[in-house]
Amino acid sequence: MQLPSPIHQVNFNDYSLWIKRDDLIDPFISGNKWRKLKYILLDAAAKNKSHLVTFGGAYSNHLLATAAASAKHKLKATAFVRGEEVNNEMLTLCKLFGMTLRFVDREDYRDKQRLFEQHFTQDDNSYFIDEGGASEEATIGCAEIITELTESFDHIFCTAGTGTTAAGLLKGINQHCLKTKLHVIPVLKGGNFIKDEIAKYEKDLSNLHLHTDYHFGGYAKTNPELIAFIKIFVANTGILIDPVYTAKMMFAIDDLISKKVMAKNARILAVHTGGLFGLLGMKEKFNNGI
Repeated sequence: MQLPSPIHQVNFNDYSLWIKRDDLIDPFISGNKWRKLKYILLDAAAKNKSHLVTFGGAYSNHLLATAAASAKHKLKATAFVRGEEVNNEMLTLCKLFGMTLRFVDREDYRDKQRLFEQHFTQDDNSYFIDEGGASEEATIGCAEIITELTESFDHIFCTAGTGTTAAGLLKGINQHCLKTKLHVIPVLKGGNFIKDEIAKYEKDLSNLHLHTDYHFGGYAKTNPELIAFIKIFVANTGILIDPVYTAKMMFAIDDLISKKVMAKNARILAVHTGGLFGLLGMKEKFNNGI
């Protein structure tokens, strides 16, 4: 396990930026998933819970991270998987780590607390973990990214699915009284709701900036422009990025600099939140060049 995660400076398209390589923390419990699970696991242990129950889609990095963390700490793990029963590389890894998978239709999946109570009310050892690890404990873990910084930055960028990582980063910025601006790239269409999600955990939003036009059609959606950008970025920097999260963040940074919204000489830190196994769900798009 590589902690604190390193910061690598890269040159791309005639500008420099720094990347916080949380993707290198652990091969399977990587990026923000490790940060989120750190205090969740401590809370579960404090409550003498030995069965982690969580939720996610068929290509969820959170499910894989939870499965790997459970195996490492000798815990039982169950996941409710959204949608019809499927087999893929991600779920195969989850099962190899000993996770039990329960596939549920999308309607039932919406009420996660009800699912948990329906199936695990009699299990005193069970511990509820929301989709993506969203929780107060998760924000505390993500806030530690700021604690690890040894240099100052004008801007910090991250992606957002639930907004938990962004809330933690903003919490850290505010706790350390930094003037750094936090730029959040929602990966879902209509991402303005992320601001409300962040506000559940951190009240001072003065350093928060949302950029909601880089979702490329919605969650896990791409287009030829994003795929082409990924190929160029990876080939020029040697750093893998995934199309669901980090590629949209990197594209946003590049676009904001090209449009002179962001100065070329600004000190920009991008938080690489891992999620690289998401590439497996889109391999055909890369092979076909779409």
